[in-house]
Amino acid sequence: MKTDLLPALAGRDFLDIADVTAAELRGLLALAADIKAGRWRARPLEGRHLALIFQKPSMRTRVSFEVAIGRLGGTPITLSDVEIGLGRREKVSDVGSVLARFTGGIVARLFSHQDLLELAAASDKPVVNALTDRSHPCQVLADLLTLEEVLGGLEGRRLAFVGDGNNVAISLIEAAALTGLALTVITPPRHYPPEDVTRKVPRVKVTSDLAALEGADAVYTDVWTSMGQESETEVRRREFAEYQVNQELMAQAPRAVFMHCLPAHRGEEVTAEVIDGPRSIVFDQAENRLYAQMALLASIFGDA
Repeated sequence: MKTDLLPALAGRDFLDIADVTAAELRGLLALAADIKAGRWRARPLEGRHLALIFQKPSMRTRVSFEVAIGRLGGTPITLSDVEIGLGRREKVSDVGSVLARFTGGIVARLFSHQDLLELAAASDKPVVNALTDRSHPCQVLADLLTLEEVLGGLEGRRLAFVGDGNNVAISLIEAAALTGLALTVITPPRHYPPEDVTRKVPRVKVTSDLAALEGADAVYTDVWTSMGQESETEVRRREFAEYQVNQELMAQAPRAVFMHCLPAHRGEEVTAEVIDGPRSIVFDQAENRLYAQMALLASIFGDA
């Protein structure tokens, strides 16, 4: 139960998967597994308050972080965009400076990654990215934990991400660089992940060819239209129509499990037969948000 088992992340920001080393990522996953198994029950956040900023609506992220902070002995203070008006009522840097004086750190779920960077620059306390338009690192920590449980490891395992080359895809690319995961992103050319991300990880394959699914150990998808993209809904439905994860598509990878970060639009990016079928591990992913985030928070804020 010792806090010296924590990966050495104390006092650091966690804005992207790329903010940690391969060894630190392995340490986080090992600690998350120990927490889930009941082998680690320390309360390193005892007496600490953490601010949670939710510019975007949330269920899994909010509940998992609030429960994680509580189980680690801390107190969450949850703030909605109505209360802050980030970048409108309150300058982003002012929010970072003020909350740093009241709390031990900030967890932020924002629209803009640039706002997250500004928030972190203004705060002398750690800031954690709970989601931005660029990346979703806490989700991917849970995904890696889930894949380790289901597949027995990550090195050399084949993951196919089908759909928009979005924030989840970007964080998975960064994770592949650190874990040895063999990642293929399958998406229409207009929706390829940013080149500045993919060129840093040449071992990740990006293609529009669904035949690249063959041999996958896991197939992952996400919504075609994220919050803030509603005006593109109909265009995206046409562009991604052939990329729906259905039984025919899953037949190309007969041993693969199915993953989704949720919420899901059944009948759009995935059919009900797949997401509610026996190969789906989406609720394991959701549950593991709690343990992965407990490991992360304990490591960052435990000695901060």
